Amino acid sequence: MRVTDIAPEDMTPAQRRVADAAVAGKRGRLPAPLRAWLHSPEMGDRAQSLGEFLRYDTSLGPVLSELAILVTARFWTSQYEWYAHKKAALAAGMDPAIITAIATRQIPELTDPKAQIVYDYATVLHQTKQVPPDIHTRAIAALGEIGTVELVGLLGYYTLVSMTLNAFEIGLPEGELPELT
Repeated sequence: MRVTDIAPEDMTPAQRRVADAAVAGKRGRLPAPLRAWLHSPEMGDRAQSLGEFLRYDTSLGPVLSELAILVTARFWTSQYEWYAHKKAALAAGMDPAIITAIATRQIPELTDPKAQIVYDYATVLHQTKQVPPDIHTRAIAALGEIGTVELVGLLGYYTLVSMTLNAFEIGLPEGELPELT
């Protein structure tokens, strides 16, 4: 890891407050990127709070959220993000074939129109940094304005997460092997 992993006993009061809040929240644990973000407790606090909302409380629901997160993890080849959210996607009921397709950079067969627009929107935004009008219109029709705004928020937040994990080389838990090539 390229940043000091701060042990609980070495945390400043501000760092301890942020770490404790994350553990007491819906995650029930310290999320991996917070290991870096704790070096800036104010940033860490704000980022983990936003992340908790985006992960658990959007109008998209678990399957669509995890689909967007997996597309983002694959785009950034973020091994830790993939490891964590592959498990979450399976627990949410995502078809393993969809996960495999994304991992291998294939186009998944999606039967749910909402899942298709989440995939299309996430993929085109990551790849081109733009969203064509037809895809945006389809997203608004399928997800509503709230869902579309939350989707973009998810993509942006998990880009931050993936960049943090990659930049600071926050590795997989011991015994886990990278799945993305």
